[in-house]
Amino acid sequence: MWSRRLVLVCALLLLTAQGLSTQALADAAKTVARMAPSGLVLVMDADGKELVAQNADKPFVPASVNKVVTAWLAMEVLGGDYRFKTRFYLDDKRALYVRGGGDPFLISEELALLAPELVKAVGKEPLTGIVLDGSYYPSDLTIPGLENTNEAYDALNSAFAVNFNTIHAVRKGNKVSSAEKQTPITPLAISQFQTRGRQGRSRISLTKDPAVSLKYAGELLAAFIKQAGGSVKGEITTGAVPEGLPPLYVHSQSRALSKVLTQMLLGSNNYIANQVFLEIGAQTLGGPVSLEKSLKVANEILAKHDLVEAIQLQEGSGISRDTRFTARGLATVLHLFEPHSGLLKGGRGSKYKTGTMSGIRTLAGYADTAKHGRVRFVIALKGNTGRMRYHLLGAIKKGL
Repeated sequence: MWSRRLVLVCALLLLTAQGLSTQALADAAKTVARMAPSGLVLVMDADGKELVAQNADKPFVPASVNKVVTAWLAMEVLGGDYRFKTRFYLDDKRALYVRGGGDPFLISEELALLAPELVKAVGKEPLTGIVLDGSYYPSDLTIPGLENTNEAYDALNSAFAVNFNTIHAVRKGNKVSSAEKQTPITPLAISQFQTRGRQGRSRISLTKDPAVSLKYAGELLAAFIKQAGGSVKGEITTGAVPEGLPPLYVHSQSRALSKVLTQMLLGSNNYIANQVFLEIGAQTLGGPVSLEKSLKVANEILAKHDLVEAIQLQEGSGISRDTRFTARGLATVLHLFEPHSGLLKGGRGSKYKTGTMSGIRTLAGYADTAKHGRVRFVIALKGNTGRMRYHLLGAIKKGL
């Protein structure tokens, strides 16, 4: 008798709990609909159950949330320990040849690490010139969405570029000085800033001419060679490494790919994202890089997870407005990316990536809830006010 009563009580409690849970989900959905009636919102628990789904199959422009997909693909193809390489060669006339490998994080601090090792390899006798080989990146390479932008984080992608292919300086009249104590000023930096830099401190990108980009990288490399005790007496030019000439020194980026991706996601740098995306194709199908190779590799991986229709990429950063995701497709990527979710910025029980373009505000990632544990979420809104996506995330965490 008592055992049957206990079973009945337990059953009633279970039904009551299920009813309360169902009501909580319904209330959460109503809250989302009230706050953003035309918004796209999807929330899924660890088991893949959809807790909130509003316009979840409607394609949307992800903006920089695209970088989560790029990071996932990079970890799948290259691995977190992958390191970009830059190769150096010396001919019998002491001309230094540099073959760029698309390193996205060849910043001044990295050149300061590189230069002493390079000088040790080539010796302190003056170099007769520097020849820059940027053939790993075709000169006609284009990235959809970068056609009409001069933003520093949208700089031209390149086989050999320094400081994200940008110049950070201070202009007072026609006088130009470096804005960074770790970065020497160079003649090309001065002339570029005199032409395009505004008064005061600012950063300009080298977006138009690959030859200018390469020359600036060569000038900065020469400055760091000088700081390391070497010298360059000749000109800085572009050209191909002579066939059969073996590398004298190969520099591996001090940051593993996982660290590069952390910085890419944190700073939402489009330049870094596309350098990484282009490497995915070149490492799989061979150089030189091409957008077509990387899209082919990406789509093959997406096809394995039945995501070709749900994740339609155009490039690696999200700057192209022709990119289209569905919330369910992105939620699947978030599930696959979850072992690497520590690469995302976070706080207050959430880890996420934002996306912002004119008329587009997106947010996607992971959040801890009281009743459903860790959930995956995707939010995409139209408009130019980004606060609502965070208000929605707060309501989701509170209501679930």
